[in-house]
Amino acid sequence: MGAGTWESYHAITTLMYQYAECVDAADFAGIGRLFAAGRITNEGYPGAIEGADAVRKLYEHTNAVHSDGTLRTRHLTTNVIVDIDEVANSATARSAFVVFQATPDLPLQPIVAGRYHDEFARDTDWRFERRHILLEQVGDVHEHLKIDVGRA
Repeated sequence: MGAGTWESYHAITTLMYQYAECVDAADFAGIGRLFAAGRITNEGYPGAIEGADAVRKLYEHTNAVHSDGTLRTRHLTTNVIVDIDEVANSATARSAFVVFQATPDLPLQPIVAGRYHDEFARDTDWRFERRHILLEQVGDVHEHLKIDVGRA
């Protein structure tokens, strides 16, 4: 793997940032489209969620949408390291994330932090092949999630 072209790097990081934008906006169909030919896995949980409909349903069933139609969160993705193999039409990326949230009942604060390990493939355009989510620090997520992820 190597540095790849600027165009590939830009396309891949744009996918990563579109994910964060879709999550914050509660655009679960948009998240599904990002994984139409891909899958999401989570450290400590067996199996994968594959395809647009399954990914959309996962986010609908696990995230609390507030009265303004959003999650009232800000997902920040940082420390992005991308390795691209232009010949094989594949790439990997590692990044860190932190999620901030503020609601009428919750002052602005970080609520979750962790890492993403991503795999990408290029058919015509770059796309997510896999996003592996590693939750490393969990704070007060009662206004964000409908499920119990415990505390790391």
